[in-house]
Amino acid sequence: MGTTGQLTAVPEPKYWHLRTVLLRAIDTEFSTGQVLPNERELSARFGVARATLRQALDQLELEGRLVRRRGIGTLVAAPRVGVPVNRHEEGWPGTTRSQSWRTVDCTTAPATPQLAKGLGIAEGATVHTVRRVRIVQGQNMATESLHVPAAALPHLPGFRAESDRARSVLRQLERLEVDGESRSVELGVAEAQQAALLERPPGSPVLVMTTQYAAAGRLVALAVSTYRADTCKLTFGETGLVEVTPVGAATGVRTAS
Repeated sequence: MGTTGQLTAVPEPKYWHLRTVLLRAIDTEFSTGQVLPNERELSARFGVARATLRQALDQLELEGRLVRRRGIGTLVAAPRVGVPVNRHEEGWPGTTRSQSWRTVDCTTAPATPQLAKGLGIAEGATVHTVRRVRIVQGQNMATESLHVPAAALPHLPGFRAESDRARSVLRQLERLEVDGESRSVELGVAEAQQAALLERPPGSPVLVMTTQYAAAGRLVALAVSTYRADTCKLTFGETGLVEVTPVGAATGVRTAS
């Protein structure tokens, strides 16, 4: 095919090289919470245009290494917070003493094709969706859409207010005996609604974790959680496995290898 197997060298953008230089300076000269010199001083020190400097600073802010505070300046960010995401530490359906969830809303609607596939139910079947925000150390760290087929909660009582519906769905889930779960994590970006709840600009990098829960041989919930990639790191317990418990062949969901 005429290929040589050699990679063609791509020139490194000036701002990216500056990012690497700034990282080295941050690690050796500054401590957490310390304010960096202003843009004029940094531009002069590294011999770059301020536009290039801003690109590098923007990149480091996206990566969670820097944080900008109005009226203060650019500070060195604190290390990422470890957030447990296995059921034994996080709880079911997701509450513990140290980590808390705040319910945003709860809706009931027919399953879309994508949601029906994820839950293993018929398209158009009724699904309850509880939308929540996970708060860690006083900061909005994640948003979650917890989807539960109505058929999995046959004894769900009637409700008048939306808040009552959310409480009822979560309470009924707590009564189920979960015998399997499957998790996957991928990199994504925050859409407008998610970004607003996370108090971040749209398009900010996030970690999207999808969790399927099984009980009595069938899927009973699908949780899509969006975690801030700039301030947290996900921990999965002592085993390090993302998929911590086999879901079982009856559900048709891939199990941990």
